[in-house]
Amino acid sequence: MKRRRYNNAKCFKLGESMSALAKLRDVQSSDYNPTNRYFEIQNRRYLGNKNALLSFIQSVVTEKCADYTSFCDIFSGTGVVGNHFNTPNVKIISNDILKSNYVSLSTFLESVDLELRRISHLIDGLNKLPMMPCNYFAEHFSNTFFTEVNASKIGTIRDGIDCLGVPETEKNALITSLLYAADKVANTCGHYDAFVKHLDKEQVIRLLAPKVKAQCNQNNEVYNEDANLLIKKINCDVLYLDPPYNSRQYSDAYHLLENLVTWKKPEVFGKAKKMDRTHIKSKYCMNSAPQAFADLIAYADCKHILLSYNNTGDSKGGRSNARITDEQIFETLNKRGKVQVFEQEYRAFTTGKSSKDGNVERLFYCKVQK
Repeated sequence: MKRRRYNNAKCFKLGESMSALAKLRDVQSSDYNPTNRYFEIQNRRYLGNKNALLSFIQSVVTEKCADYTSFCDIFSGTGVVGNHFNTPNVKIISNDILKSNYVSLSTFLESVDLELRRISHLIDGLNKLPMMPCNYFAEHFSNTFFTEVNASKIGTIRDGIDCLGVPETEKNALITSLLYAADKVANTCGHYDAFVKHLDKEQVIRLLAPKVKAQCNQNNEVYNEDANLLIKKINCDVLYLDPPYNSRQYSDAYHLLENLVTWKKPEVFGKAKKMDRTHIKSKYCMNSAPQAFADLIAYADCKHILLSYNNTGDSKGGRSNARITDEQIFETLNKRGKVQVFEQEYRAFTTGKSSKDGNVERLFYCKVQK
């Protein structure tokens, strides 16, 4: 199959819109009175999202991790856990292997000089871009994960962001805005392994501005790396781990958003329109998970280890079975110190195929012995 090439100048034909984007780029934030509403880091659907469990995690940290000044969330996902502990007195180290998560983490947890008035102005301009149906995203994702109108607008806005030529910090914020807005209008149950049959033709995508706590981000670090490689380069007081629990790869569930963020316009295949994801497959979803976990813990330079791992080992579905057994968890953590387990029942956000009855989130705590 011959790959189709998309030329922004020819197919996108911004013309006067290009000039308008250039004017947006050069605007001074003091010249603009923002009218956009804001979105926050937790306003996104994501498998395994810990937003509902933050008070539980906080209670264990408060009880066990006194006087910590650094907190590492090395499998961050949306970043809600790191964001919860993000204060001017605590350094947050945040990491995720997916670029679609990294741009959001960088925006919310690393930005220190992001001018929200200016970002709001840029977003206002992007929202008003004339829709150009001849774009990569519209061709591949119309009338599947998105309506034809929303797919066309998403592709138009994503090309427009590249045309702006703004600094990386601002570009990440604009892409994050698009990612969250796309998630809100997607015809899915919160992931992109499949789409629902009946399209919602009423809701049209609209970008909002990210609400960033820049005053808390002065010492933070954000990474887009394999956790097992990053662990050898960092140190922290509290190491929080929330790895994938089962064989369901996050690169499969969020391939579309990864495609939208990286914007390399690759060939896609199958009913779900996935691109090649071999470079972002997680070892924690494979039979290698116990060894990967053991290697990570062995290199951890920290005072406290917290591991979130729920009870999917009792699931009826093979793909939902936990990749690391409780015995393997205890065996690995006991090599570093005494282990305690805290539990809380909750209703998990899943793919919709697993039973939600009796779902228990466990937090394994290890006081590291030097």
